[in-house]
Parts: sequence; C-alpha cells; structure tokens
Amino acid sequence: MKSISRIMNVECKAGGISGPARIGRVTFSKTGKTIYYQGKRFRSLKGDGFKANYYEVESGEEYWISGCKKGGGDRLYSGSIEIDDDAREEYWRVIRGLPDRAHLRVIGRRGKYSVT
Repeated sequence: MKSISRIMNVECKAGGISGPARIGRVTFSKTGKTIYYQGKRFRSLKGDGFKANYYEVESGEEYWISGCKKGGGDRLYSGSIEIDDDAREEYWRVIRGLPDRAHLRVIGRRGKYSVT
C-alpha cells in the first residue's frame, strides 16, 4: 500500500511558542495515527499540548503540525518558514496559486496569533 503524503507546516515548540518552522512533505502511517517527516515520527497530543498538537516520539519535543493555507498564515505565530525543495513548487503553484514565487525558499509569515 502506498503511503499518503501531504505538504504541511511543521513548527517546533521546543524553544517556546514560536520555534523554527518548515513547510515540507509529510507521510502518514497506514492508520493515520503517525506522521513522518525528515526521519522523525510524530503522534498526536490529543488536545493535551499547549500551542502544540503533536510530539516527536523519540525526543518528546512538541510541535504544531497543520495544513498549509491558500492565503498564507501557515505558522501559529509570526516568523520565517523554510520551504523544503521537494515541496516548494507544489506549495506555491497548487496551494498558494502563486507559481511565480516558486523560487522562494524562505518566507516571513504573519502567524495566526501575534507574540506579545
């Protein structure tokens, strides 16, 4: 059976509520309960996280993992986002509808919330 993959925002919360973020292609386990990204396994916090919805199985570090939005605002809090090379064209062309920006590898994004 072929793994299901999707381009998503993966934001580490280990250093606080506004950690490093990447947009990349994740894959899901057959059951959909585990997400795989860059050799790491993530499981749901099932609502028990603070500004995080997944944890990395090996380290226990918390992450915010979410789908990318057509209008941007992919991060939970403002900051830059690095876009993986294998996801960049699809992110700009299909998700954002802005194919002329497919060369951009790092973007500054306004998040859903602002840090005060």
